[in-house]
Amino acid sequence: MIFSALSPLLRNAGLSSLTRDALLRMDPETAHGATITALRMGLAPQQLHADPPELATTLCGMELKNPVGMAAGFDKNAEVPRPLALMGFGMVEIGTVTPRPQSGNPKPRLFRVAEAEGVINRMGFNNEGHEAAFQRLRGLRVPAALGVNIGANKDSEDFVADYVLGVQRFADLADYLTVNISSPNTPGLRNLQADEALTRLLGEVLEARAKAKTRVPVLLKIAPDLDQAGMDPIARVILETDLDGLIVSNTTISRDPVAGMENAEETGGLSGRPLFALSTQRLAQMRQRVGALPIVGVGGIHSPQSALAKLEAGADAIQLYSALVFGGLDLLERIKRGLVAGVRSAGKKNIAELVGTRTAEWSSGRAE
Repeated sequence: MIFSALSPLLRNAGLSSLTRDALLRMDPETAHGATITALRMGLAPQQLHADPPELATTLCGMELKNPVGMAAGFDKNAEVPRPLALMGFGMVEIGTVTPRPQSGNPKPRLFRVAEAEGVINRMGFNNEGHEAAFQRLRGLRVPAALGVNIGANKDSEDFVADYVLGVQRFADLADYLTVNISSPNTPGLRNLQADEALTRLLGEVLEARAKAKTRVPVLLKIAPDLDQAGMDPIARVILETDLDGLIVSNTTISRDPVAGMENAEETGGLSGRPLFALSTQRLAQMRQRVGALPIVGVGGIHSPQSALAKLEAGADAIQLYSALVFGGLDLLERIKRGLVAGVRSAGKKNIAELVGTRTAEWSSGRAE
């Protein structure tokens, strides 16, 4: 196995230096596997000091030590949620997990757009299924909010039924659940964002949640490729339910920000820095539509400044993933330091007081 051969390198180099150097010379999917292996081996840097009080916040009733989370897609099979939490993430979202294991799309299926610090993936919900994730998470102490991102098997006859199974399996184990209907890599999945389909989906998912032992928060993850007219019915359906929050957004099928660059024409969803402007505008536009409903902002965060902008656009918390490919795992600490500086320079008491302070600018496209 390639990861066995990598083990001495991982032990000697340390995860941080490996991320910046050797990983970018590897095939992207191999590099990702090496990172997971290193985390399992305990090579991740651990947070040494408690987060400053300015970063403490709440999301859907959950107390977060800071508003920065690891997005779904990194730890698909719930292999390393505890090491990620010990690194200092305020929330860790595993998955996407489907009821049955599936291998995903043929390789290669993960590509770097290095010139723009972007990533294109067409992974196709490759994962080991509900049972494997459940067994890893059962009884595990994760010192951060633990999210489970649930999806549907590609060959399922009823996508909605698969999401109900996800709720039933993980509702009493997770701190929150994310209903992922926005991946572009499962044919027909994004159709669940349509009015009638979304009404049925949320109705059955929330009914399943009501039957669980605990009232786990349920969030809906949507695509950035919706236009304003497409967002209106989603907001209307959401506000007619007791959904707990939104995650805005998943990857985009647009290639406008990376046109002409190496790998830009690969099929799949584009993430990373090129997604930032689009996803942040959609975040602000949804904030205007859903009022005070909690929103997690994800898509293109690559610096302390971009993290702060997500919050100002209307996010109550944020998530990272693709930027770590290019910025290294210490990007997390840089972002948290930057957020504290932003709170203090604005004369605020905590990060929550910055949320939504520039929503109108981002919604209209006037923000920079």
